[in-house]
Amino acid sequence: MTERFGSYQNEIYLQGLGGSKPPFTTDPNKLAAAAERALEPGPFGYVAGAAGSGATDRANRAAFDRWKLVPRMLTDATDRDLSATVLGTELPAPVLLAPIGVQSIVHADAELATARAAASLGVPMVLSTAASHTIEQVAEANAAGPRWFQLYWPSEPDVCASLLSRAKKAGFDTLVVTLDTWTLAWRPTDLDQTYLPFLNGEGVAIPFSDPAFRGLLERTPEEDPPAAILRWIAMVTGTDKGWNQLSFLREHWDGPIVLKGIQHPDDARRAVDAGMDGVVVSNHGGRQVDGAIGSLEALPAIANAVGDRIEVLFDSGIRTGADVLKALALGAKAVLLGRPYVYGLALAGEDGVRHVLRGLLADLDLTLGLSGHRTIADLTPDSLVRN
Repeated sequence: MTERFGSYQNEIYLQGLGGSKPPFTTDPNKLAAAAERALEPGPFGYVAGAAGSGATDRANRAAFDRWKLVPRMLTDATDRDLSATVLGTELPAPVLLAPIGVQSIVHADAELATARAAASLGVPMVLSTAASHTIEQVAEANAAGPRWFQLYWPSEPDVCASLLSRAKKAGFDTLVVTLDTWTLAWRPTDLDQTYLPFLNGEGVAIPFSDPAFRGLLERTPEEDPPAAILRWIAMVTGTDKGWNQLSFLREHWDGPIVLKGIQHPDDARRAVDAGMDGVVVSNHGGRQVDGAIGSLEALPAIANAVGDRIEVLFDSGIRTGADVLKALALGAKAVLLGRPYVYGLALAGEDGVRHVLRGLLADLDLTLGLSGHRTIADLTPDSLVRN
């Protein structure tokens, strides 16, 4: 039996005997409102906002509501095991922290706080290329914790190769390539506030510290920040890639490669044909294509198409332990948690990220048992009914 994550519930109640309460709400439905009160409108809108009308963001949550758990009784679920092996890495639970950039807009410690919190629980952090701290700084903060690196794919090959080399040397063992954000979507929340943190020098620590990128500039980022910012933005936006270009990544990365943003079974099959090791079924939390399918709706067909050949992970809309169980039952090997942990970061830094993550893991542990399951492997589509 692995750690009983559900014991966080007892810990909270026992703290109450001494007059203490959690640092902030344990209700995931109230997290966003709490973070909104703590943040300026620009940063909050950047984290919470979505593409266009927000229809895809809403579709992500609606998709979870269409599936219902069917609890079973007397299954001897007292002792439970949440452990999972994902791409060769043994995890205490099938949960990772999704790559979210520019975390400095919500808390000064940014990705360093996230890295420390993730490491303390043995949960992998996926570091965004758009981080507010360098690859090496985050690796140091993460210490012995498992860590993956997310790539916003630069159009300059030497810069891309340099970023991958740095990540590998810093102990990031899996590469997550985001495919759906090669240009920014129409995001009214950010547009109405004319808020794009990169233009203010946020989220550019990784390229600004990269020797290959710096070698392309006439003046250093310290000497001419605006020119460096614009050069970087032009390098990672505005140009879509093709399937034939994945071979470049394989040449420069000798570990597992996962493609993030897959929503169609045929794209998942092409990922297999291209020699990729996994896919993340994701619509970027509804931030890129308005009016798109809810991510959970896309999951079963993709899992059925390629789940026996590559790892299928899930992202977009995870809020509760029940959400995690539903995604796992429909074929995901693990899930990525996004906005909620950033709200926790905004509210209490490292402790806030840890509180949100421990809460999700406790909810997952308790709901797994109460629904009549002892291990993650017990979950199948038969654990659910479609409403």
